[in-house]
Amino acid sequence: MNAAQDLYPSRVEKEENILERVDPIVYGRPEPAREHALSDAQMAFFEDNGYLVLPDWLPDMVDPVREELTHLKRKLKGREELVLEPDSGNLRSIFAVHEHSEMIAEVARHPKVLNLVQQILGSDVYIMQSRVNIKPAFRGKSFPWHSDFETWHVEDGMPRMRAVTAWLMLDENTEFNGPLYVIPGSHKHFVSCEGKTEQDNHKQSLRQQMAGVPSPESIEALTEKGLKGIYGKPGTLVIHECNLLHGSPDNISPWPRSIAMFVFNSVENRNQRPFSGLRPRPDYLSSSSQEPVRTASEET
Repeated sequence: MNAAQDLYPSRVEKEENILERVDPIVYGRPEPAREHALSDAQMAFFEDNGYLVLPDWLPDMVDPVREELTHLKRKLKGREELVLEPDSGNLRSIFAVHEHSEMIAEVARHPKVLNLVQQILGSDVYIMQSRVNIKPAFRGKSFPWHSDFETWHVEDGMPRMRAVTAWLMLDENTEFNGPLYVIPGSHKHFVSCEGKTEQDNHKQSLRQQMAGVPSPESIEALTEKGLKGIYGKPGTLVIHECNLLHGSPDNISPWPRSIAMFVFNSVENRNQRPFSGLRPRPDYLSSSSQEPVRTASEET
């Protein structure tokens, strides 16, 4: 078992429980002198709602990333980093994209991404995981309601809630093409899910998540502020807190939806042994490289 105290036990009881969060949400503070810093209002919105949408933030990165994905699909063919849909051979996700593409790694190191993440988390950060989620027109499948932290805590050993996901819209995200839905304010609670974790659960969960999915009763209890769809043009950047409950429906529209995602974890919150007591997931899901990320200017 993990030697660290488990403040957020999950998949260990027969009944599901909603626990209060014991960690801060924002670890840093407004930095008006820093380039691309979030304002007081933006920081307050993120703290209260658990997400932030920044329209037209990195439009110049969209076409280069799209082009890189064409190469990565060929380069990684047959490897575990390519995850297929549960009921077809359609591509669902590409993992560790920043490790296989220097161009995509530049997005994660861009000051318009890294500066914001460091500001929220109040520390240097490392890239725990990166991926591209792909929802082709008519065929893109759903992702159920879940908290990323619940999985990362149980299966990867993330000790505390001090991580965020920054993701870039590669297509326009509308109410029709399977967009992300979030439950504002849900990050202030932790859903301790029932059930247990099977060894190598990721082989099933990446295609169709079953373990760590809150019950309808818990989702209903946490929707005091309702639901919010996250929409925007290509180049929009979204940051969401690691414990925010989110999910997305099938894409039955004629328009595709793809997003590039980077999970940043604080260097003061490095992953340990999984709290499930099982062996760690593969490196492409929880990177063993935990060195701080630097912008290109800082590396020179």
